[in-house]
Amino acid sequence: MYDYFQGKIVEKNPAYVVLDCHGIGYVLNISINTFDKIQSSGECKLYAHQAIREDAHVLYGFADQGERLMFRDLISVSGVGAATARVMLSSLSPNDVQNAIMSGDVSRLKAVKGIGEKTAQRIIVDLKGKMGKGDFGGASILLGAHNNLRSEALNALETLGFARNAAEKAVDKIVREEGNSISLEELVKRVLKNF
Repeated sequence: MYDYFQGKIVEKNPAYVVLDCHGIGYVLNISINTFDKIQSSGECKLYAHQAIREDAHVLYGFADQGERLMFRDLISVSGVGAATARVMLSSLSPNDVQNAIMSGDVSRLKAVKGIGEKTAQRIIVDLKGKMGKGDFGGASILLGAHNNLRSEALNALETLGFARNAAEKAVDKIVREEGNSISLEELVKRVLKNF
């Protein structure tokens, strides 16, 4: 499994980027959001997701971990494949998708090409619990600057044997209360005290 690729941009267009990583060229499919965030040339770091199918191994690249997290959440929904998730993240920012899910805004999701009413409803039902509860001011915790802290804490808790869903709820609650002032070590300790 690949976590990220860092290298020189050889080719860039709205659909994909070719990165030269120490003499090997990797093609990473990207969204319009990622396309807008990366430079036309020079060094680039893209967080990766690898999809293995019968006929191909496909790499997807994301400018930040928040977009990759949203992509992975979207493809976990039955009927939403990687191509559909990429179209969604090209049409809406990860925060827009999250806000639509949390508010139950079916029409906002239906506005994306290839998303019908049933798929939009399924996305909302399946992912609303993952997006956290509460006001939208706290929604950026999942996809904003705190994403590294959140994902590292969740990885640590899963390694310790805790269920992902319970860990997510506990981590999100503490991050909402403390904001960016809490350290990873303190966050994990507080979650462990609450279990």
